[in-house]
Amino acid sequence: MKKIILSLALVLSMSTALFAQAEGSTIGLRFGYPTELSYQKGLNSTNRIELGAGFRSYFGYYTTLSVSGMYQWVKDLSSVTDNLAWYYGGGAAVGFNSYLSKTYIPVSILGQLGIQYDFNIPLRLSLDWRPGFQFGAYNHNGFVGDGFCLGVRYILGK
Repeated sequence: MKKIILSLALVLSMSTALFAQAEGSTIGLRFGYPTELSYQKGLNSTNRIELGAGFRSYFGYYTTLSVSGMYQWVKDLSSVTDNLAWYYGGGAAVGFNSYLSKTYIPVSILGQLGIQYDFNIPLRLSLDWRPGFQFGAYNHNGFVGDGFCLGVRYILGK
């Protein structure tokens, strides 16, 4: 009987650790620079993709619309607390900038590093940083490392 209870507890704890990782889908917002509508799709228990559509405006002088795609590896941190994970990944973004009646199309190669927590309700909070290299912008060609964002996402199907 003790072996059955121990085995059941082990299986339940493993399933909780898997759920805290990349499986499933989420939709929500990444607040920061830039603010994005974000969709995450789990590919398996440790990998997912994230697609984003963002908007920025600087006092009406400079406006950017952007789309991004990231591939992420998610690592479990349930040894610290249940439903906690960290992730890293890479991807790209393309934007459409308008500045003083001129249009620019910057392309960025991005990295990503973050931490996330899944609540017992269908809510995921995350904090991440997206450094990258940008080409084709009117004044920001080269390293861009100011992409700290707070993510608030609804977990679909939970």
